[in-house]
Amino acid sequence: MATIKITKNNFDQEVLNSKEPVLLDFWASWCGPCRMVAPTVDEIAEEVKGTAKVGKINVDEESELASQFRVMSIPTLMVVKDGKVAATAVGVRPKKDILRMLEI
Repeated sequence: MATIKITKNNFDQEVLNSKEPVLLDFWASWCGPCRMVAPTVDEIAEEVKGTAKVGKINVDEESELASQFRVMSIPTLMVVKDGKVAATAVGVRPKKDILRMLEI
């Protein structure tokens, strides 16, 4: 699996200081829609290796990060580029829409 588990301990290194754009998937194990979008996010992680990173943030384990980004509903997908949020989508999205977010 090419996704990175993002925690508050590795957030700066993996996301804020990343040279590539980072797709963040805010999710929880009890969330049905999160489980629906997870295989798509995993596929994207394999496809964008070398040009972007894909990280998963479990909102139950990392509530500080979820509130820092004002995540109210999950799944929330967010692209961080150059340390700033460049795109956000809430809910299940088709693969092409998620890939389009990374083109920013």
